[in-house]
Formats: sequence, C-alpha cells, structure tokens
Amino acid sequence: MMTALKPLAFITVTLLLVGCASSPTGRNQFLLISPEAAILESETAYLTTVGALDAEGKLVTDPNTMGRIARITGRLVTIAEQDFPNSRDWQWSVAIIDDPETVNAWCMAGGRMALYTGLITQLELTDDELAQIMGHEISHALANHTAERMSRAMATTIGVIAVGVAADNSATAMAGAALVANVALELPNSRVAETEADTIGMELATRAGYDPEAAVTLWQKMGSLSEKRPPEFLSTHPEPENRQAALRRQIPAMQAINPNRVKAPITEIEIVR
Repeated sequence: MMTALKPLAFITVTLLLVGCASSPTGRNQFLLISPEAAILESETAYLTTVGALDAEGKLVTDPNTMGRIARITGRLVTIAEQDFPNSRDWQWSVAIIDDPETVNAWCMAGGRMALYTGLITQLELTDDELAQIMGHEISHALANHTAERMSRAMATTIGVIAVGVAADNSATAMAGAALVANVALELPNSRVAETEADTIGMELATRAGYDPEAAVTLWQKMGSLSEKRPPEFLSTHPEPENRQAALRRQIPAMQAINPNRVKAPITEIEIVR
C-alpha cells in the first residue's frame, strides 16, 4: 500500500520543478503537477465520488446499457493504448450514473470515466455519436488535461500545501493535495483543451470504426438542446455552431483513416457497479 508521504513527495517535487510539456497536438503545456501525480490524486477523488454515488443507488446496473458502454468504450481504449503506450497501465473504468436530468460525461487522469444517463436519453445518441463523446473524454486524459486543471487548482491551494511541507505536517499537506484533486474534478477544461480533445477524440473514434460525421450530428443535437436549457457539458465548450464547422472540415481526412469503418477489437474495461 502506498504511504501518505509518497503522494506528498509527488506534489512537493512538482512545486519545485515546474515543467513544460507538449500535448499530442504539439501545444505547449505549463504544468505545476506531473501527469503521474494527477493520476495518483485522481484515483482518490474518483473513488470518493463513485463511492458516494453507489451509496445513493445512482450507479446503473442494467446489463444492456452496461454492455453498450463497455463495447463502444472498449474499442476506443484499444486505439488509445496503441497510440499512447503509457495508458496500457491505466485502470480504465466507467461509472454510468443514473441521472436523467444531467447531460455530462468526463474522464479523469488514468482513464477513470463517468457518463450520465441524461446524455444518452436527452440526445438519443447513436453508437457513433456516443463514441465521439467517449473519445473526446478519453482524449482529455491522454492529453494530460487533468494535470492542467489540477495545476490551475494548485494556484488556489498552494499555500495550504506549502505550510504543511514547511511544518513537516503531512496531514495538512495531504489535505491540500486532496483538495486539489477534488477541485480539479469540478473545474472545467479550457476551450483550447476542449478543441484539442475534439480533434484527438474524433480520430480515436474513427480509427475504432465509428462514423466521423457523427461528431457533427452530435454537436447539432447539443446545440438544439442548449437552446432549451444549456447543459452542464457545454458550460465552457466552444459554441456548437463553430464546433460543428471545425469538425466538418476534418471529416474528409478522418474518413481516409478508416474508410471501411473497420471496428477495432474490444479491450475489456471495468463498468463500475
């Protein structure tokens, strides 16, 4: 079992050695916390969140829904692991949350995901459109966007951690580290990160055997829904119309990647229940 000092060491080192990294699209990333530390702290935040949902009876256990999500996401994970070998050690999992009013999905560092039933039911998603959503969310993890969000959260809690380190108070420092991870779960990605995840996710879904044109129809549905009630999912995303145009321009190149839409093998992932 990992001791409390190890995650503290991760964070302390990253405070001292602020680094620059590049995303899969070549964008420069300025990180206050390493991707490895983001994975470590995300696990705690994820387990806490999912544990609370389980206690409330909010996790979907319908075998048809679970099978559908496992099949689509498993194909995406196959491609992700091919392109990003470091993700082969991730604990890929999806919690399907029974909340018909919430239109949202997310993926934390390390491949831990959540999908709300409102996303599927309110938008009446096809498998191709669902693959675009999950590909987009997986791309956030692959591109270290969680570490970027945690770095933003770090700016608001750095004092708490520094005091704990200076006083050799591991409890105080760990409380700050836990706060960073939980705040990061609530923080939105930047619009630059959202656009980046669109591109990476579209390619993941296409290579996994799903129709790239579904990326456009997905955001058409999102735009229609936002006219009635803006979903949480769109709070900081680019405008649906602009997004559709950007995605539409990429369709010819995407279609050339997998013109026959050959389905990728399915990697077994955990559906949390």
